[in-house]
This record gives sequence, structure tokens and C-alpha cells, in this order.
Amino acid sequence: MTRRSFADLVAILHKLRSPGGCPWDAEQTHETLRPYLIEEAYEVLEALDAASDAELRDELGDLLLQVIFHSELAAERGAFSIDDVVENICAKLVRRHPHVFGDTTVSSASEVERNWAAIKKTERAERGHASSSAIDGVPRSLPGLIRAHRLGEKASAVGFDWAAAVDVRHKVEEELAEADAAFASGNPEMLAEEIGDLLFAIASWARLSGVHAEVALERALVKFQARFRALETSMQDQGRDLAACSPDELEAAWQQAKRLTSES
Repeated sequence: MTRRSFADLVAILHKLRSPGGCPWDAEQTHETLRPYLIEEAYEVLEALDAASDAELRDELGDLLLQVIFHSELAAERGAFSIDDVVENICAKLVRRHPHVFGDTTVSSASEVERNWAAIKKTERAERGHASSSAIDGVPRSLPGLIRAHRLGEKASAVGFDWAAAVDVRHKVEEELAEADAAFASGNPEMLAEEIGDLLFAIASWARLSGVHAEVALERALVKFQARFRALETSMQDQGRDLAACSPDELEAAWQQAKRLTSES
């Protein structure tokens, strides 16, 4: 059987959007597709977490379809085509890797990052955005911890960062003390601000420690879900109502659930 190609996928999507194609696909717009793009990206992450090549292959295909779908919509209004998208990313990769495709020499990944930031700044200037900030380009719609990580990376690329993880660890302690003081003051707005500063400091500590805070939190949540479900099952097996248990009983059940999930 002949294997289908990227061009075949583009042609299939085009036919779905054409007269006589699929009514659902024909009704879609950039706006209606927004939730699917986000959903497919997160499903790719789940496939990565599952370490399943089969699932990753399928989810990457679904995500690729979203890219082609948006490109098809743009082509229909004469803005750009999928070929333009491919050409643009190829040109960008070559332009931003002069140490690979040019005669620039680098000695480390951090130097690559600094060069990348400098090249992006030049590109903005060429487009008439010379005053753009070094931390531009991080979408506000990103989950908070991912946004914190990316903002930290961008600031670090131009030299604005703590020297080491231990330095920002001290900042975490400082922010925690300020959050405690805000809590004691009884001022909810001040407390919210200080907790926000604390979360940002923790995200920075994680980044400088080689940990992505969003990934670490997601793993912690998965662990919590497994343990809580084990706790629920244990209570149900005993004919106990979870809501009627005392704090000490819940703590004992929680410790048991932790042991059970660590052994499984």
C-alpha cells in the first residue's frame, strides 16, 4: 500500500472544506478551532507522560491537523498557505542557527540562547518594533507556571537572572516571610499579591534547578489523584463515609494510601 504524504493530508483537509465536503469542517473558523488546538497540544503532553510511541504518533497527527486547518483557513482568505508556513519556519531555523548554517562559533547552549535572543531582537527591529522588550512573545493565555518559566528564560537570555539556584532559594524564603506577614495582617489583596510573588520565586527556583515547575506540579497532581483514589477505595471497602471521618482517621488512611501507591 502506498503511504500517504504530508501533501495528501493537506489535500484531504482542502477537500473537507470544499463544496460537497464535510459540513462540520466547512463551518469551522479560527475562533471555533481555538479550543481544539489547546486540547490537542495537551493530549500530546499526556502521550509523552505515558511514554507511548503509538499514542504520541496519533496525538502529533491530531496536532499537525490543527496547524494545517488554520493554514487552510488563512489560504481561503488569501493571507498565506501551508507552504508559506513551512518556508517561514525553515528560514527562521536557518537564520537563528548561524553556528550550524553559517560561520558563527559557539561554545555552549547558553551562548546559543543569547545569540537567539539577539537575532530575535534584530528581527523585531527590521519589522519596525525596535522598542520591543526582551520578554515579549510569551502569551498571556499560557498556564501561570509555564508563563513564569518562559519569562524567566527570556530575561535570563539577556543576562537578567540569579547566579545560581541557591540564590533564588533565599528569595523563596523572603517571599514566604512576606506572605506570612500579609496573612497575619488580614489583608486579602496583599496576601494574594505576596502569594503570587512566592509562586513566581518558586518557579524561578525550579527553573534554575533544572526543573520545569509546571511539569513538576502536574506530576504531583497525578500522584495526589492516585493516592486520594486509593484512600477512597479503602474507605469504601470498610463501609466508611469519607466525609464522616475525623482528621486523625483521614491522616491514617492517607498514610496507608501513600504506602499502597508507592508499592504499586
